Amino acid sequence: MTRKQWLNLARVLVSVGALGFLFWKIGLGETLDVLRAADLRLLALALLLFLVSLLVRAGRWAVLLRALNLPVPFWRLVYLYFVGTFFNSFLPTGFGGDVVRALELTQDTPPPAAVGTVVVDRMTGLLVLMAMGLAALPFSASYLAPWLVWLLVGVAGGGLLVGGLLLEGRLLRRITAWLPERLSPAGSGLIGRTYAAVTGCGWRAVGQALAISLVFNVINILINFLCGRAVGIRLDLGYFMITAPLISITLMVPLSVGGVGVRDWTVVALFGPAGVDSNTAAAMSLSMYAVSAAAGLVGGVMYGIAALRGIGHRAR
Repeated sequence: MTRKQWLNLARVLVSVGALGFLFWKIGLGETLDVLRAADLRLLALALLLFLVSLLVRAGRWAVLLRALNLPVPFWRLVYLYFVGTFFNSFLPTGFGGDVVRALELTQDTPPPAAVGTVVVDRMTGLLVLMAMGLAALPFSASYLAPWLVWLLVGVAGGGLLVGGLLLEGRLLRRITAWLPERLSPAGSGLIGRTYAAVTGCGWRAVGQALAISLVFNVINILINFLCGRAVGIRLDLGYFMITAPLISITLMVPLSVGGVGVRDWTVVALFGPAGVDSNTAAAMSLSMYAVSAAAGLVGGVMYGIAALRGIGHRAR
């Protein structure tokens, strides 16, 4: 086996092992009992909102591409978001689907622009989510353990600082000017051309993307809220606002497949201090995964149909 294959196998084992250990500690039967009693109407509404969020995110991506004079059809971007959701269900980390989106978009745009706009697209979503988490913190900090408050402040504050530095561009180029040409964001190599696409979107387009991200993140928090309510969690919406950034960030850690296991432990740890028992928190996490996986299944079908059509065209 190659090194990459061993690494992917390790991620599968981490996912299965983390999930298995969690259910061994808290009891699989009790968690399944909570899931069986879940309100399916609320989960269906969460799925509908998830599908709407894909349209919103496709609109955000379109804004960034237009800023680079690359008018890719809107429904093409919607399709790529569905496909990205499908791959997110089983690829390592929550941005595995972003890699697929960028690769697919290279059929329509230059590779640096495809990668650069995907980076800005993802970054604007995370920046707004972190800002919302910090804004909600004063109203919900009493629910949290002190270590969790400082963790959110550190992660969100650091993320906003790094994101602003990346989008501003000039300071980062000066800091990295000593790097070899092919590795420098200021160079003319692939990294430099990709970073030029990141900063080339312009602040007007970035501002529009941030505004759209606000809409998307409100929908995302509502999805988490509905999944929580479906399994019996009665916490205020504000608590879901401050936990959403940490849940989203754990999905990006390349330790598991589709965030399975890692996300479940995170949700249990975040909601425990608020008085939610472990079985209910685990059921909420599984409900969130089920919603995204259901949308991903639609993307998988769309991807398969497109592949069959492509084979047919090549045959003709």
